[in-house]
Amino acid sequence: MHLNGKRAKPSQPVRVGDRVEATTPGGVRVVVVKRLLSKRVGAPVAVECFEDHSPAPEPREVRLAMPRRDPGAGRPTKRERRAMDRFRGRDSGG
Repeated sequence: MHLNGKRAKPSQPVRVGDRVEATTPGGVRVVVVKRLLSKRVGAPVAVECFEDHSPAPEPREVRLAMPRRDPGAGRPTKRERRAMDRFRGRDSGG
Protein backbone atom coordinates (compact mmCIF):
# COMPACT_ATOMS: atom_id res chain seq x y z
CA MET A 1 0.00 0.00 0.00
CA HIS A 2 1.24 3.49 -0.84
CA LEU A 3 -0.02 6.81 0.50
CA ASN A 4 0.95 9.84 -1.60
CA GLY A 5 3.71 7.83 -3.27
CA LYS A 6 5.27 6.56 -0.02
CA ARG A 7 4.96 3.10 1.48
CA ALA A 8 2.38 3.07 4.30
CA LYS A 9 0.90 0.65 6.79
CA PRO A 10 -2.86 -0.05 6.61
CA SER A 11 -3.43 1.87 9.86
CA GLN A 12 -1.89 5.07 8.44
CA PRO A 13 -4.34 7.99 8.85
CA VAL A 14 -5.50 9.67 5.64
CA ARG A 15 -6.65 13.21 4.91
CA VAL A 16 -8.84 14.74 2.23
CA GLY A 17 -6.88 14.91 -1.01
CA ASP A 18 -4.56 11.97 -0.21
CA ARG A 19 -3.80 9.50 -3.02
CA VAL A 20 -3.98 5.86 -1.93
CA GLU A 21 -2.53 3.08 -4.10
CA ALA A 22 -3.07 -0.58 -3.26
CA THR A 23 -2.18 -3.75 -5.13
CA THR A 24 -5.08 -6.20 -5.26
CA PRO A 25 -5.49 -9.55 -7.03
CA GLY A 26 -7.45 -7.66 -9.71
CA GLY A 27 -4.61 -5.18 -10.32
CA VAL A 28 -3.53 -1.82 -8.96
CA ARG A 29 -6.24 0.30 -7.32
CA VAL A 30 -5.70 4.08 -7.10
CA VAL A 31 -8.15 6.33 -5.24
CA VAL A 32 -8.12 9.97 -4.08
CA VAL A 33 -9.90 10.75 -0.80
CA LYS A 34 -12.69 13.34 -1.25
CA ARG A 35 -14.33 13.15 2.18
CA LEU A 36 -13.65 11.45 5.52
CA LEU A 37 -16.22 9.40 7.40
CA SER A 38 -16.45 9.07 11.20
CA LYS A 39 -18.19 5.67 11.17
CA ARG A 40 -18.90 2.71 8.93
CA VAL A 41 -21.43 3.29 6.15
CA GLY A 42 -22.92 1.35 3.28
CA ALA A 43 -21.25 0.99 -0.11
CA PRO A 44 -23.38 3.60 -1.93
CA VAL A 45 -22.35 6.28 0.59
CA ALA A 46 -18.72 5.15 0.70
CA VAL A 47 -18.36 5.43 -3.10
CA GLU A 48 -19.18 9.14 -2.86
CA CYS A 49 -16.15 9.69 -0.58
CA PHE A 50 -13.39 8.87 -3.07
CA GLU A 51 -12.47 9.28 -6.74
CA ASP A 52 -11.26 6.17 -8.52
CA HIS A 53 -8.18 6.80 -10.69
CA SER A 54 -7.36 3.11 -11.23
CA PRO A 55 -6.00 2.10 -14.63
CA ALA A 56 -8.36 0.17 -16.86
CA PRO A 57 -8.25 -3.58 -16.23
CA GLU A 58 -6.34 -5.62 -18.78
CA PRO A 59 -8.41 -7.55 -21.31
CA ARG A 60 -9.58 -11.01 -20.28
CA GLU A 61 -7.59 -12.65 -23.09
CA VAL A 62 -4.33 -11.32 -21.62
CA ARG A 63 -5.20 -12.60 -18.14
CA LEU A 64 -6.00 -16.06 -19.51
CA ALA A 65 -2.74 -16.18 -21.50
CA MET A 66 -0.61 -15.92 -18.34
CA PRO A 67 1.12 -19.22 -17.54
CA ARG A 68 -0.28 -21.02 -14.52
CA ARG A 69 1.02 -23.78 -12.27
CA ASP A 70 -0.86 -27.04 -12.37
CA PRO A 71 -3.29 -27.48 -9.46
CA GLY A 72 -1.82 -29.82 -6.87
CA ALA A 73 1.74 -29.21 -8.06
CA GLY A 74 2.74 -28.06 -4.57
CA ARG A 75 4.75 -25.02 -3.63
CA PRO A 76 7.23 -23.68 -6.17
CA THR A 77 10.90 -24.23 -5.46
CA LYS A 78 13.13 -21.23 -4.85
CA ARG A 79 14.41 -21.51 -8.42
CA GLU A 80 10.87 -21.64 -9.86
CA ARG A 81 9.76 -18.71 -7.69
CA ARG A 82 12.69 -16.57 -8.88
CA ALA A 83 11.90 -17.47 -12.49
CA MET A 84 8.25 -16.46 -11.97
CA ASP A 85 9.33 -13.16 -10.40
CA ARG A 86 11.63 -12.41 -13.36
CA PHE A 87 8.80 -13.23 -15.77
CA ARG A 88 6.44 -10.89 -13.95
CA GLY A 89 9.01 -8.09 -13.88
CA ARG A 90 9.55 -8.24 -10.13
CA ASP A 91 13.24 -9.14 -10.25
CA SER A 92 14.78 -8.31 -6.88
CA GLY A 93 18.28 -8.35 -8.37
CA GLY A 94 19.56 -10.78 -5.77
